Amino acid sequence: MSTLVIGLTGGIGSGKTTITDHFQALGITIIDADIIAREVVAINSPALKAIANHFGDEYIEANGQLNRPLLRSRIFSNETDKRWLNQLLHPLIRTTIVSQTQSAKSAYCILVAPLLIENNLHKLVNRVLVVDVSEETQLQRTLLRDSSSEKEIKAIIASQATRAERLKQADDIILNEKTVNNHDIHITDIEKIVLSLDKKYLNLTRIV
Repeated sequence: MSTLVIGLTGGIGSGKTTITDHFQALGITIIDADIIAREVVAINSPALKAIANHFGDEYIEANGQLNRPLLRSRIFSNETDKRWLNQLLHPLIRTTIVSQTQSAKSAYCILVAPLLIENNLHKLVNRVLVVDVSEETQLQRTLLRDSSSEKEIKAIIASQATRAERLKQADDIILNEKTVNNHDIHITDIEKIVLSLDKKYLNLTRIV
């Protein structure tokens, strides 16, 4: 069982997946809050049935899966609906996260959650690792990656914790810009940073 839980977070387009892939390659258990959030609304799950009862059958696709774009559009513009959905899903997600962290096999494990701060999931971890980039970088990367418009991406960024709010909670920071202090950052640089943090976290497991 892991004796140390690291909460990894960062805004949209910050490169969280790249960082977690490096940790996973080292044999570290990765617990993904986004995957868990999808699992709790799987086909025929009690949570999915509750959503259909509350919002209507049109929120369930013909194959039985949740119509995520439609639901996202609904709650993004309606605080009451967003609150109802959060009250339904957050306890289920938290319970699953705790269960998975307790059963993790590596010396330490990583909980990756875009909304780690916003949803108070940082209270479930021992340390917070922030993957930090500027809002300009978030926008540029997400425009290249997704089909979302600039307006939609800016709205997502605005709905998340600010860069300053994340950094305030950070115990460790990976600055994942293309350049830092006029120095081009390459994949080997990120690998070295992850290796350094891995060594640090392994040392901490002997203290916790």
